[in-house]
Amino acid sequence: MNEINDKRNAVVLLSGGLDSYTTAAVAKQDGFAIYAISFDYGQRHSFELKAAKKIAQSLGVKQHLQQVVNLRAIGGSALTDDIAVPEANTPSISEIPITYVPARNTIFLSLALSWAEVLGAESIFIGANAVDYSGYPDCRPEFIESFEKMANLATRIGVEGGRIKISAPLIDLSKAEIITKGIALGLDYSLTHSCYDPDQLGRACGKCDSCYLRRKGFEEAGVTDPTEYASPR
Repeated sequence: MNEINDKRNAVVLLSGGLDSYTTAAVAKQDGFAIYAISFDYGQRHSFELKAAKKIAQSLGVKQHLQQVVNLRAIGGSALTDDIAVPEANTPSISEIPITYVPARNTIFLSLALSWAEVLGAESIFIGANAVDYSGYPDCRPEFIESFEKMANLATRIGVEGGRIKISAPLIDLSKAEIITKGIALGLDYSLTHSCYDPDQLGRACGKCDSCYLRRKGFEEAGVTDPTEYASPR
């Protein structure tokens, strides 16, 4: 434990997508030793977990923990249930889409919080974004602020006068701004996976909301999209 506490540690939620990759790189640039946590939660495919493993290796994280949380047993989302993934219709989000996984970030952050206490980590980083995103309620600044308050009420470290910060450094950035930041940090976005409904080879569908936002971000950033799409534009 002494070896752990001698370092400035952060737990980073690492999904395998470009937002979490960029977030982890920002945490590393800020001087944190990275303890990455990914979740096998019963999602439609494992390609994002494979991407998370590659990302963790590329960033040289101190430890990469993969947790199993069976959200498929709960269902209620096109990502964890036998519900078709819808195509992206418009850039504006008028209602919470069926790809929203009920309470996912609350669950993930809670497990990250538990690990952060054990590590003596002062920060938990999450790649939540409230600009170019799918309208999920657990990606809003209000949620991040409320969870941080709860985290410091509910933990020993908070009660004993310490503090755990929930950091969402991309929360106010567009997808293009996130990509631009990542390129400046030297990131290789070909390592990432964003698609909700890839084919059996892992090629992005090019039609879901996540593909739409990813493609739009690269176009607006003026950066070549390294994604392999199964479907043409």
